[in-house]
Amino acid sequence: MTKIAALLLSSLIASMAHANQPAAPAKPDVAKGSAISSQVCAACHTADGSRGSPANPILQGQHVEYLAKQLHDFKDGKRKNAIMNGMAAPLSDDDIRNVAAFYASKSAKPGFAKNKDTVALGEKIWRGGIADRNVPACAGCHGPAGAGIPVEYPRLSGQHGDYIEAQMLAFRSGQRMSPKMSPVAAKMNDLEIKAVSDYVAGLH
Repeated sequence: MTKIAALLLSSLIASMAHANQPAAPAKPDVAKGSAISSQVCAACHTADGSRGSPANPILQGQHVEYLAKQLHDFKDGKRKNAIMNGMAAPLSDDDIRNVAAFYASKSAKPGFAKNKDTVALGEKIWRGGIADRNVPACAGCHGPAGAGIPVEYPRLSGQHGDYIEAQMLAFRSGQRMSPKMSPVAAKMNDLEIKAVSDYVAGLH
């Protein structure tokens, strides 16, 4: 009887532990994400997040974790943008998960650098940083080809150079805050920011 009681008690404890575990998040629904993209996001990002206006980021092929984090930050007001704060506010966690998965499921078309006169400077900064000002190589975090690291660092290869430049200037001015990017941008001048932003646009 003692062994049976111990076995029942062990089974009960295991069942209670299992019941107290949080449920796994639902698998993203890419079809629902596509619908949200078409109905909510398309005006600025195009229906599939492709190469729309250079003022807005290309979302195709971006890491799903990074996209979801940015949308949550916009929704919570941690990242300030007059348009995106309002657009993200009504999205549920499932909506964010679904639309992020939709954009991440796409393959972005290659971009290109526009200014051949600054490509060498942009490549130098991307690969080696700016030693005399302790600016680290961009490739150290974003990868040699700009692939990035999910959650932490976005994919930058092929991104609109104009958009990257605008974000770098926002980091430098304090309009957009990041413990990693703000100190880097603060040490760079306009030409360096423009050169590396344009170079990244042509990375493959």
